[in-house]
Parts: sequence; structure tokens; C-alpha cells
Amino acid sequence: MVDKQHPGAFALFLLTVFTSAFLLFQVQPLISKYILPWFGGSPAVWTTCMFFFQITLFGGYLYAHFLTARMSPKWQLITHITLLAAALAFLPISPSEVWKPTDASNPAWRIITLLAATVGLPYFILSATGPLLQGWFLKAVPGQSPYRLYALSNVGSLLALLTYPLVFEPGFTAEIQVQVWSMTFVVFAVICAGCALLTAKHDIAAPRKVFSDYNESESVMNSEDSSIRPAAEQIFLWFSLAAVPSTLLLATTNQVCADIASVPFLWVLPLSLYLLSFILCFDSDRWYNRPIFGISLAIFTASSCFLLWDAALGWHSIRWIAAQAAIFFGTLFCSCMVCHGELVRLKPEPKYLTIFYLSISAGGALGGIFVGIVAPIIFDTLIELHIGIVAGCLLLLALIYRDESSPLYRGRIPAAWAAILIAVVLLGWTLNSHVNRTTKNAISVSRNFYGSLRVEGFRESCILKHGQIRHGHQFRDAEKRKLPTSYYGYESGCGLTLKQHMPDRPMRVGLIGLGVGTLTVYSRPGDYYRIYEINPAVIKMAAKHFTYLSEAAGELETVVADGRIALEREEPQRFDVLVLDAFSGDAIPTHLLTKECGDLYMKHLKQDGILAIHITNRHVDLQPVCNGLAKEFGLTAVSTISMKNTDMGTSYAHWVLLSRSAEAVEKLNFGQTTTSLLGESSILWTDNFSNLLSVMSD
Repeated sequence: MVDKQHPGAFALFLLTVFTSAFLLFQVQPLISKYILPWFGGSPAVWTTCMFFFQITLFGGYLYAHFLTARMSPKWQLITHITLLAAALAFLPISPSEVWKPTDASNPAWRIITLLAATVGLPYFILSATGPLLQGWFLKAVPGQSPYRLYALSNVGSLLALLTYPLVFEPGFTAEIQVQVWSMTFVVFAVICAGCALLTAKHDIAAPRKVFSDYNESESVMNSEDSSIRPAAEQIFLWFSLAAVPSTLLLATTNQVCADIASVPFLWVLPLSLYLLSFILCFDSDRWYNRPIFGISLAIFTASSCFLLWDAALGWHSIRWIAAQAAIFFGTLFCSCMVCHGELVRLKPEPKYLTIFYLSISAGGALGGIFVGIVAPIIFDTLIELHIGIVAGCLLLLALIYRDESSPLYRGRIPAAWAAILIAVVLLGWTLNSHVNRTTKNAISVSRNFYGSLRVEGFRESCILKHGQIRHGHQFRDAEKRKLPTSYYGYESGCGLTLKQHMPDRPMRVGLIGLGVGTLTVYSRPGDYYRIYEINPAVIKMAAKHFTYLSEAAGELETVVADGRIALEREEPQRFDVLVLDAFSGDAIPTHLLTKECGDLYMKHLKQDGILAIHITNRHVDLQPVCNGLAKEFGLTAVSTISMKNTDMGTSYAHWVLLSRSAEAVEKLNFGQTTTSLLGESSILWTDNFSNLLSVMSD
């Protein structure tokens, strides 16, 4: 509803809040995608970025609360315009390449420092804008409710998130995106300063009308003293109702990115659902119905538990990845609607809105700290999703118990409460049993920035797993211990290449991705194998629990770094064979298959060298991407498929072999291995754009 007495002021505040929210949430995927290749393409890059953004958001809300509660309008004006001017010094926000990691140590704090130095102050200013301008709005446009501005800011945020993967990422290079964002920030700084000047002009100590309903009720408080200050219990509930969905947001994103890929689309979708729940709940109370969303949450929670158990037992009843993602995202959305709907029910009078938003941001920050920093330190497995699901259910029950309007208030209908408590106990037992099942056969478990690893020991073999994905196994039997198993058997495309490419002289071989070291079986005396592995835990487990590395005949050298970053810094290695073995898991490091990375591979391969790319994958068909590289660089390309052999311990394996020399590929004897030239379908990925949806196979 536009204020007829102050139409210009209303429009200015509207534009400023919308612009700040748009910039606030567009910079998150922009800057995260920009630095993703620098840190191995791990899902933890996004989680760490989200942790930084949530902490900075809390800082911005704290600043807004302090400014409006402690400073006069004059000093609010001076302080905020000074910070706006200082933020302009950070533009443009392009991260310098000096921030690229020099080793594979935990990069979380390096990412946080990078973000602070690059977008820290601009993001801080944008974070403070929502609550600060709503406080100023009460003075500059008296008689209008500020809560709709909060809903508008979430609309701007949602629009930013949805347009990034659909419009900005595919349509513009990263450099242009940064320039456009930086120029828009300058516009924001000008109109925000205008709001500050307008507010200072209306030097009103307090709003004349304070609405008790966020739907712009016409009720008017007789005086500001009649409003009741929020009690500690109410502030704690605000905090908790923000912490639970924040935890679930990051935990669900981790779960889905680990199962598919760490790409902006899969960062944006759960965050968009999170914001959508804010928009709906703060727009009107008609969107949130406790019984409907409570029952929906119960159904989706049960479905998520089934998915977790289904994967742990190896059944894979639901193979369609979109259906799996829909179940996890449905659980997230229902939980967010419940928490944010209840949050609106407990909202304070507008006089206390900065305390309200401060509590919300503090809860969001706690969720970020828990998932991004604490959980990887104190847990060996991914258990945050389990904790978030249980916490959300318990919080809803606590609110129902204390709500006088609820038919279940303070234990009413004992039979219903008994059934509910049994269901909660069953939920906790199910999730705890899932964790125990996941680690049942583990002889070693390790978790760090790059994920959770475990070695499972059985009578016949040892297996290395990352989540549900196998990264290699080895027979225990002395006679079969040296067999190349899994995707690397003698009939696999890579096995044939390493055996036949240069049979009469020593070879230089590069391996990007270690696994358990299976490919070193092919090394001969005089061969040199240079292995690039970003995760130090993989190296330790491969050396401790498997013997491939210790029994290799050739010379081995391990580089603990992301393969791409290491190759960028090295002189040409003149590899006879370069093996990319980083795509068999469900989290695809797309930065290793871009045109820019193809240039790098050609630099390090001999003229007749062979690039062997392992593309076996449950959900993604990377053959068109390999074809795109072949066409871009004029390479001869062959697709090879070898079948499962239980006696040899090998699995179905799909490899693509690329070379500048047609003779190098044509002279290979593929035997029983199925081979074919790559098809016509081709997709060329670049660092600026890699559309994973175009290569989904199910």
C-alpha cells in the first residue's frame, strides 16, 4: 500500500530495500562460483561461503540495532554514509589470484579471509540495510507498517538467486558479472544515502502509529510505552526458530551437492526455498497453516529417513536423482515453513523489530557455524541433517505444547501426545541406526573439509568409500592383491592405455585423483607416476590400509593439491599419459573439464600423449563434454566400455581416450572392450559456464 502523503519517500525506501536484497543474494553464488575451482570444486566451498555470509549478516543486523538504538538521527546519517563511502573502495569485487591455495591444508579460513578482503564491507553494508531501513522507514513514513518491506527484501533476494543460474551465469562471463554487480552497488550506495538524509530530515523520536499486525492493521497504540518488551523466552524462541532452518539449509545442500555436484543451481535451489518460506510467512498469515505443514513435515521426514536407509543398505530403490532431491528439498521447505510461520506468530511490535531481526540473524549464524565449522571437527560422518530434522520436530512440539490455542496445549489429549512421543523416539532411533549402519564395517573413518571418508574391511577385501561412493578396493588374498580392481581392470580403457601405449620405454604418467592407488599396479621399473590428490586423508588411508602404493614397481611422487592448481604452477611435465579420475563420484568437479583446463592438459601432454578421462557415473553422462573438448582441440577421441568381472574384482567402467595423435589411439588393441568414436553431441564447458543439467542421464 503506497503512502499518499509521502509517495516519494515510500518509493525510495522500496527501491533501496529491493536493490540491497538483490545484490546481497546475487553476490553469494557469484563469488562462490568464482573461487570454486581454486579450492577443488568441493561442496564445502559453498558451505564455508555461506558460513561467512551468515556471520556477516549477523554483524550487519547487530550494527543496525546499535545504530538505531544508541545513536541520534544525525550520527546515524554520518556513520552510515561514511561506511557506504568506504565500501566503494572494495569495488570491483574481483578476487585476486594471490588467494589461490598453495597447498591442500584445510582452506576454510583462507576462504573466509578471501571473502572478508574482497566483499566483506559491501556485504556488511547490504546486510544491515533491511533492518536499518525498516527502522528509518517508521520515522520517514509514519503510519506505515515496515514488515512488508521485509517481505519485499526476500522477493529481491529470491529473484537474485533464480536469475543467477538462469540468466547471469550462462549469459555473462565472471568478469562482466563482477563489473555489473559493482556498478549496481554504486547506485545502491547513492539511493541508500538518500534514505539516510530523508530520515534525518524527519527527526521524529518514535512512530506515531505502531501496528500490532504485520498485515497493516488499522489498530493504533496509544503510546510507545504500552508495547510489551519481548521476554527472554520469546527471544530464545526467535533464535531457535531461525537456527533450525539455517542448519537444515546447509545440511541439505551438503547432502544434495555430495550426491550430484557442487554447482550454483544446486546451491541456489535450497536457498530459494528457504527464502520463499520467509516471503510467504511474512507476507500474510494465510500462507502458513500449522496442521497442514506439520503433517507435510512428518511425511517428508519419513521419506527422507527412507532415502537415507535405502542408500545405506545399498538398495537404491529410488534411482532418479530428481526424486531424491525433491524429497530432501521437500523436508527442508516444510521445516522452513513451520519455523518461519511460527516465527511470525511470535513477532514483536515494530518498535522491537531490530531485536527481532538480530535474534533471527544470530540463529542463522549459529546454524552456519554448526554446519560449516563445528560439525566437521566433532563428527566423523555427515550427521548434521539428522540433527536438524530431529531438532525441527522437537521445536514444533514445544511450540504446540505452550500454545494456549492448540488442542494439545500442556498435555491435552494424552493419547495423542503418547503417539507423538513414540513417533519422535522412533525417528531418533531410525536416524541413529542409520549412522551406525553407515559405519558398521568401518575400520577407519576420517572427515575434513573435503568430506567424510571411511575404509570398510571385509573377509575378502578392503574398500574406500566417500559417502556411498566407492573409490577403490583391494583383495586381501596374496595372489589377488596386485590385481587392478574396480574401474581400472586390464580390459578398461585406462588399463589398456597404460599397458600398451609405450611398451618399449619408460613412461611419464600423471594421475589426477589417487583413490586407493590402484593404477600404480601398471607402473614398471623406470616409469614415473606423478599423483595429484587434493585430500590428505585419501593419501593417508591409501598408504595405511592398502598396499598398491608400497608395492608399485615404478617411481611415485604425490602432490598434495588440486590437480588443476598444481598443473597451472608447474613447468610442462611432458606426460605420456594423463589420467583424470575425479568423476566417478556423484559430486562432479566441473572445473576439471572446462576449455581452460583443456589448454592446461595439452600443455602438459606430449604430442602423442593420451588423455584418459574416467566418466563412469550413475547420474551424469559426461561423454558430450569430452566430445566438446575433442572438437575444440582437434583431438582423436575413443569411448571405451569394459564390463563387470566379479572374479577379477572389476566393475563396469566407461573411459574416454583423447590424443592429438590419431596413431597413438588407433594402435591400441582393445580386445573385448567395447569401443566407439564419440557421438555428434558435444558440449563445451568453460570456467564461466558449465550446465550440469544438460548432461543429466536420469
